[in-house]
Amino acid sequence: MAICEHLSQADDPAAKTPEGCEECLAVGGRWVHLRRCLECGHIGCCDSSPAKHATQHYHETGHPVIQSYERGEDWRWCFVDSAMG
Repeated sequence: MAICEHLSQADDPAAKTPEGCEECLAVGGRWVHLRRCLECGHIGCCDSSPAKHATQHYHETGHPVIQSYERGEDWRWCFVDSAMG
C-alpha cells in the first residue's frame, strides 16, 4: 500500500503550544486528545473534543497532515486523502 504524497512529504515542526490546544488554552476550553499540524506546529484538540480545533485548523489553513500529540503515539493522518501513516 503506497503512502499518500502529503504523508510522505510531511515536515516535523516544533509544537507552538506544547502544553495543550492553542485555542482551548486561550478560552479556558478542554480537550480529550491533542494533534500537531505537521506543516506549522499548531496544536489542536481531536474530533472527540468539544471544539475539534485540529480539524478546524485544517479547514482554515489547508494544512493537510496532523500527527497524534499523545505520549506513546506516532501515527499521522492526511485530511486530503483520508489516509493514515
